[in-house]
Amino acid sequence: MSTTLAAPRAVALRDTPIRKFWFDETPPRGSIADERRHRQTRLAAAFRLFAQRGFDQGLAGHITARDPEWTDHFWVNPLGKHFSRIRVSDLLLVNHRGEIVVGEGPLNQAAFAIHAAIHAARPDVIAAAHTHSLYGKAWSTLGRTLDPLTQDACSFYEDHALFDDFQGVVLDTSEGARIADALGDRKAAILKNHGILTVGPTVEAAAWWYIALDNACHTQLLAESAGTPQRIPHDIAADTHERVGRPGGALHAFESLYEGLVEAEPDLLD
Repeated sequence: MSTTLAAPRAVALRDTPIRKFWFDETPPRGSIADERRHRQTRLAAAFRLFAQRGFDQGLAGHITARDPEWTDHFWVNPLGKHFSRIRVSDLLLVNHRGEIVVGEGPLNQAAFAIHAAIHAARPDVIAAAHTHSLYGKAWSTLGRTLDPLTQDACSFYEDHALFDDFQGVVLDTSEGARIADALGDRKAAILKNHGILTVGPTVEAAAWWYIALDNACHTQLLAESAGTPQRIPHDIAADTHERVGRPGGALHAFESLYEGLVEAEPDLLD
């Protein structure tokens, strides 16, 4: 006896209105407390994802998330706690004077000097990330911005800056202000002889863009060691940036990593 299967129902995509870049919309949270918890969990996860990628050089490195209620305060990792072990409960809430309001220190002075200035200069920035990743450091020694060599690198085309005035370890907010000034309204900066830095309108975007920027540095270093890379023409690079360099795409890319991380390491939510 044969069974006839009904043809699957077709979805009329051609009749569905296209919402360009629909994924740039941030899902609303029910309350300030919900938004704070969301930022904290993604921040703790970002540290662990960075550790998995080797972005954990000694005591160096910090990611911050602006508090949704006290907007001149931000959450940050305590100095000396390895990225791979950070939990939500380990995070510090720091005010604009560098005082710890919630949590137990110590506070990385360089984290405060850089991030306080960026958060003050850029009200649109929710999160900022800076560590001493290998390829970011290597590229920073060349003292130039990246070229549009690949589709992925176009995320940063004409959207990252060069800070070329390295003065040693950043311990003063005045140098942080100069970094913020060089960053301007862009999503990332190459800190000459130091490393790389990214910012974003969500924790997810800032963290994913850091991962992507280090990858772009790695790619160009490899390409230049092999020969003379061919740049993507300006018009194409600019159009590609508009398509692949948006915060919604970065958010979803991060979330795809977050889901697996929480399943494997649920203690980060403690």
